[in-house]
Order: sequence, then structure tokens, then C-alpha cells
Amino acid sequence: MSGFSVYDANACELGEGPTFDPDTGTAWWFDINGKKLFERPAGSDAAIVHDLPVMASALAIVDAERHLIAAEDGLYIRQPKSGEFTLFLPLEDDNPVTRSNDSRVHPSGAFWIGTMGKHAEKGAGAFYHFRRGEIRKLYSDITVPNAICFSADGSIGHFTDTVTGRVMRVSLDPETGLPTGEPTVFLDKGAQGAGHPDGAVVDGDGLFWNARWEGFCISAFDASGALVESIDLPTGQITCPSFIGGDRMIVTSAYAGLDDATRAEQPAAGQTFVVDRAVKARYCPKVLL
Repeated sequence: MSGFSVYDANACELGEGPTFDPDTGTAWWFDINGKKLFERPAGSDAAIVHDLPVMASALAIVDAERHLIAAEDGLYIRQPKSGEFTLFLPLEDDNPVTRSNDSRVHPSGAFWIGTMGKHAEKGAGAFYHFRRGEIRKLYSDITVPNAICFSADGSIGHFTDTVTGRVMRVSLDPETGLPTGEPTVFLDKGAQGAGHPDGAVVDGDGLFWNARWEGFCISAFDASGALVESIDLPTGQITCPSFIGGDRMIVTSAYAGLDDATRAEQPAAGQTFVVDRAVKARYCPKVLL
């Protein structure tokens, strides 16, 4: 068995932000640089592609009629039936240098959002916490925010600034998703195998699944930080995983920055894959506006 199959063959320049709506069986993900939102409904073997007016990177379910989308200048409400797209709350709208990146909903309904420079400008980004209409900045001086994910009980959060090579963990208030202490190192440099830490999820068995940028794989680590397994994928720039139903997990990728020769060597760059390994899925809760 190869370890993967192609879930969607559309090549994303910067695939990111996969998520799943268990109420409708629909998977969603983005091409940030291409300003596109992909929708794959239950029972479909192909994605629907929606053009967006801004660079966007993450989607949270509000209810059956609304999604909350993290974008380059704020949080937007998108109505999935009509495609109507309206600004809900500005975020770094006065800073044309930055855009949103990795983001995820905490079990409390809080939305953690990462921002970064559009050209990965050093220290241009931050991590934010949104809940019930209020945005708080959690951590600043961030270059490439990634790996936002949470334990099932909401007491632990993970995140990384990819350029540091370290994945952090922090104690959280399970009721709000806000930090209650200082971050500590969960995965240190040199102890993670191939590549650099990118997007991540925690499964129902407590395994931390981390997409490995330039690593050609997604890797699982236990709660102690020990590498449990790696699943090889056909291209190097692996960006973010998501559980999508039952025991399945999809993973996005990117071709951004690859020259013609490398793209010829990696024709699957930018595609979205499904991992041929059963996992105990956990879905993101609905976000609280």
C-alpha cells in the first residue's frame, strides 16, 4: 500500500486550511495565493472551486448558514449556499504586509488565528484568539505561524513558528481557550525527523499529526513528543492535515517557490491527499461569534 491516494488533483500554489463539516459531510480547503476556496461535498469525487476577493486561509463553521473565514485583512462571514462574503471583524487591516495563515477552533468555540508576512517577512505576524466578538493578541514577533491544534479536553494548545523549528505547547483554560501559563517546548529542533513543522491536528488517541514542510511526509508524535510513525507523501511541501469522516485524514500541499525542474520531479505538488491509515477522527467544534 502506498500510504496515500489523491483526494483532489487541483494543484494549489499554497494549499492550506483543510477542515470538515460533519453535519453535511463536506470538506473545505484553500489555495491562499490563488485566492480560492475548495468545496468537496459528501458523495462527490471532485471539488467545487470558489474564487475569493482576498487571500484567505482557514474556515470555521458557525452554523448551517454561515462560515467564519480568516483572511488577509480580517474575519469574514461567508454564506455557503449563496457565496455571499462580508467582513465581520477587521484584523490587521491596516497592515498590507500581512495575511492569515494556519488557524483552528478550540473545543470552547474560540478561534486561534495565525498571521504572517505575505513574503514571510521576519517577525511580521502574530497568534490571535477570537471568541464571542473579541480578538486578543496572544503572541507577537511570529514569522510563519503553524501547528495550531488542541487536546480533546481543551487544556493543552500547540503551535509553532515554523522558522524556529520548535513546536510549543501551552496550558489553556478549557472554557475559553486562553493560555494559563507560559509556552514550553513540545518538539525541539532535530528530534522531529524530516522537514519542518507545518499544520497539525490531534487525533482521538492523543497523537499529534504534523505536516512536514519540505519533509515529503506527515508524522505522528505521542504526548511525550516521541516520533511514532511517518507516512510518506509524493511531494515535499506538505502543509496541513484534517480529519474528514470516519477514520480518514486529508493533507494539503503547495507548489509555491518550486522551480520548473522541481515541479517536473514532483508532479503532485499542490494536490490534496488522503492518508491510507485509519485514525480516530476529531472534528473542530463550531466557532462562537
